[in-house]
Amino acid sequence: MEYRNLIGGRLVPAADGRTLDSVNPATGEVWARIPASGKADAEAAVAAARAALPSWSALPALGRAHFLRKVAAVFADHAEELARIETRDNGRILRDTLHRDLPGMRFLWELAAGQVLDAVRGDTVILGPDSLGLTRREPYGVALAIIPWNSPVSTFSAKAAFALAAGNTVIVKPAEQAAASVLRLGELLAEVLPPGVLNLVSGMGEDVGEALVRHRGVNKISLTGSTQTGVAITQAAGIKPLTFELGGKSPNIVFPDADLDAATEGVTVNSVFTGNAGQVCVAGSRILIHRDIWDEMLGRISSAASGIVLGDPLDLGTTMGPIVSAGQYERVSSYLQIAEKEGAELIFGGTTGAEVVPAMPGGYWVAPTLYTATDNALRVCQEEIFGPVAVAMPFGSDEEALAIANDSAYGLAAGVWTRDLGRAHRFVRDLDCGTVWVNTFRQMPPGLPFGGVKDSGYGHDAVLEYTREKAAIINL
Repeated sequence: MEYRNLIGGRLVPAADGRTLDSVNPATGEVWARIPASGKADAEAAVAAARAALPSWSALPALGRAHFLRKVAAVFADHAEELARIETRDNGRILRDTLHRDLPGMRFLWELAAGQVLDAVRGDTVILGPDSLGLTRREPYGVALAIIPWNSPVSTFSAKAAFALAAGNTVIVKPAEQAAASVLRLGELLAEVLPPGVLNLVSGMGEDVGEALVRHRGVNKISLTGSTQTGVAITQAAGIKPLTFELGGKSPNIVFPDADLDAATEGVTVNSVFTGNAGQVCVAGSRILIHRDIWDEMLGRISSAASGIVLGDPLDLGTTMGPIVSAGQYERVSSYLQIAEKEGAELIFGGTTGAEVVPAMPGGYWVAPTLYTATDNALRVCQEEIFGPVAVAMPFGSDEEALAIANDSAYGLAAGVWTRDLGRAHRFVRDLDCGTVWVNTFRQMPPGLPFGGVKDSGYGHDAVLEYTREKAAIINL
């Protein structure tokens, strides 16, 4: 299978014909090829987006909504196909892509269609008897969306839908590790969107990605990715508005008064031992447990982890898939060695490769792994591992839990498990992060903002984030 870029409404290979292998992480085998785009492809994509911009931005808001609803219909018709491609490409289990991610995309595009009027609604201010102030919202122009490999189609949608609703034209650069589902989506959307309104180019970040970021024809950039990538883009982009959803090291805090059955599920399969093997930015990889329930919760977590089924991600009985690529597999595996050297105590897991799934020895497998530690300065407590590896730490008071939770360079999300309403509100107020879940975890409904603070980034993908506000003063 060979996929192509979408540029100016046409499906095209990279300008120089180069390709990259797309590897099935469950088997380690090449299953598809994607364009290895470069500077020439970046130039073509920007030219196409700029050519389409005047007519798309001038289209009445309800006209744009009509096209967005056409995209929503594509998801209704092709959700299963896209889910299977994404699962094969990045290893996220089919139970997630088919039943959790892709069905919600139709709703997201419908939601964006319903918000088009927000992008053109301004304010009126009476400045005096003969003076009137007006504001109007305008699209930035060409919006560049750089998306990750862990949830390509859903992240693509979260960025492209709202950028298009606001009147921007869009270029999407998917991660080279898992671009196939987005490129297939591009084939489908080429039939429903005007040429050049949406453009997709795959390739390495240092090639086509950097060329797009530096291009003066790009007016707005939204990235979901690593903090290191965010730093590099900040240095390369110049004076451009940026939206960054970056790394995380989220604390998941369990108090003695919590519903421990719900908390156990919330700190394991719904948090860090996920269908895509903990490769999720909000993973609750720091599990903070009150000393009064320390032994009980460790036993509960161990029991829950023992029921996780690793295997073929396309099998609906599988509950955890592989690591996305050989490079990421080596990175996650290295933290198992780091934890051992630092003196963290292994509670369960710690195995990799064929030992985890003997039936698929070529896959990039890491078993669900839990360590305990008492020093939050350990690297495994401070650095984002992006795999099914968690560290549990004890605490004795609300103040101690809050201090440990906030002792991090990251500030993306946190979980709090308690029946104490006052405590819940205090932690929502005092946790230094963008999202706090109370008695739940990893819920990200489209109607709420999602973003971080500190090294986890700033801003969020929403229709007004893709507009700028202009003021006018009129003397009558």
